[in-house]
Amino acid sequence: MSYPRTRRRLASLAAAALLLTATACTTGENRDDASSTRVAVAGPLCDALPTGSEPGNPTDLAGQPVDKALQWIPTLTTFEAALRTSGLLTDLHQDDLTLLAPTDDAFAAWFNDDTWDTLMTRDHDKLRTLVKAHLIAGTHSLDQLAAAGTATTLDGTTLTVTRSGPTTRFGDKADAVCADYQATGARIHLVNAVLGPLPKTADGTGHRAH
Repeated sequence: MSYPRTRRRLASLAAAALLLTATACTTGENRDDASSTRVAVAGPLCDALPTGSEPGNPTDLAGQPVDKALQWIPTLTTFEAALRTSGLLTDLHQDDLTLLAPTDDAFAAWFNDDTWDTLMTRDHDKLRTLVKAHLIAGTHSLDQLAAAGTATTLDGTTLTVTRSGPTTRFGDKADAVCADYQATGARIHLVNAVLGPLPKTADGTGHRAH
């Protein structure tokens, strides 16, 4: 008399097993979807920056606020410090922006120690102008900027954007060297030269990273 009850129990267990199998398959599909959203960056400098599962890799940075993301990109310490000191980090949190971020080497090739120390400690108006020369309203991929042919920075300067083979150049001056980092409300393109109106003062010895 107990067999019908046993069969019903076995049927219930089988149904539960099917449900668990379906759930597992769905979870696997979600993992595949997540991997398909991996952020790809491109440029000759990218190989020297965190990749794969390393801390600071482009996919991990995509979900972070832009000021935090900048701190994980090891070649942008000078630019990150300039943003912070200029007081423009607030703008990064409020508006969607594209950053043309000069590397530390780019700053060292443009400013000597004395000039940079003055900008960072006293002449914050000029520092803000300098930083704004590297910010563009809206989030734009490198392909979108190249297709547009021009881009206007927050200091009011219109840059030409030209592409020759794999190289994209801004203002006939700065080449993108690792493009298309993403952060919350931002795109970050690393460039190899400083933009903006401030004159070159470097004498070849570079300056300290702040």
